[in-house]
Amino acid sequence: MSLFRSGAPVLLGVLFLSACQPESQSGDQTSEEETPPIPVETSMPVRGDVFAMYTGTAPIEAFAEADVIAKVGGEIRELLVEEGEEVSRGQILARLDGERLRLELNESEAKLRKLQRDYERNIDLQAKGLISDGDFEKIKYEMEALEAAFNLASLELDYTRIRAPIDGVIAERFAKLGNSISEGEALFRVTGLDPLVAYLHVPEREFRHISPGQPVGIEIDALAGEPFAAAVSRVSPVIDPQTGTFKITVEIVDKTRRIKPGMFGRISVIYDVHEDVLQIPRSAIIENRGTANVFVIDGDRAISRPVITGYSNRGMVEISSGLREDDQVVTVGQASLKEDSLVTVINRRGNAGLAAGANETDDAQLESGDAAAD
Repeated sequence: MSLFRSGAPVLLGVLFLSACQPESQSGDQTSEEETPPIPVETSMPVRGDVFAMYTGTAPIEAFAEADVIAKVGGEIRELLVEEGEEVSRGQILARLDGERLRLELNESEAKLRKLQRDYERNIDLQAKGLISDGDFEKIKYEMEALEAAFNLASLELDYTRIRAPIDGVIAERFAKLGNSISEGEALFRVTGLDPLVAYLHVPEREFRHISPGQPVGIEIDALAGEPFAAAVSRVSPVIDPQTGTFKITVEIVDKTRRIKPGMFGRISVIYDVHEDVLQIPRSAIIENRGTANVFVIDGDRAISRPVITGYSNRGMVEISSGLREDDQVVTVGQASLKEDSLVTVINRRGNAGLAAGANETDDAQLESGDAAAD
């Protein structure tokens, strides 16, 4: 009797669980059937060119720049140019007071003319044997020395006309009208704007990819990121052992003159291109243990598919294999998906996938794909 009483509660519990078991399984099945579809956004693969490139940043510099130095001292009598004006090599920028040098030149010229007349008379005397060869040579050397002094005085007088050493623009004027300047003092700074250059220090692992003549794209922050075309003009043949980099020179020709030295540039050196390849937005790629996968729409289900990727730029990734052009690829919402998940496509025009790089033609293709999926 005592055994029956102690086992009664256990028996009742077992019977209760057995009665509830079928009902619980039925509830789980109902819950599974009622799982709502996961909303996703999709886009269709597009075709286009994709580039392999090295990107970096560097300031824009003038290839040619020079300070205009006074070669003689004097008072500034004329300033013929101002900051911002374009000048050409040899153009007169300013004039100094050259009165003293002009008088010295006149004195040297007078002495030279007197000695030239004496030399001409001595030619006849030397021919008649009336003057020794030694005396004749002495007069000749004196005349040559006076010619050199005359040429030097003429050169110094010409130095009172300050000239531009290179083509460019007046970047800075240091002197003012009426100032007395000394020999060696800077008056102007001339900056050449054609061409402009940028010096980029590239890691040594990229050395085999970079060579002169390769196209370069440059975006200038001060010009709202507008792209400009350039090219690699020189590649240093040595690696800096301290930094592990080598220097390349990028040459920029800007006929519009909107790029100025000192501006900050974002530089992309393009060293390879794959033309007309299949591409999808980078957001569609799911990386897992070194493999790349995407979800594609099959009816109302999402199917995971492994893909092999190639180059990528501007938010788009090249797909070497694993996708067809008519595949509808999930670009938003894939993080919540599992294999064979029930989905509903809620695309919006200009969604995130297309904003990464597709054009209006791609938008039309996407809408066509959406209509087919619906």
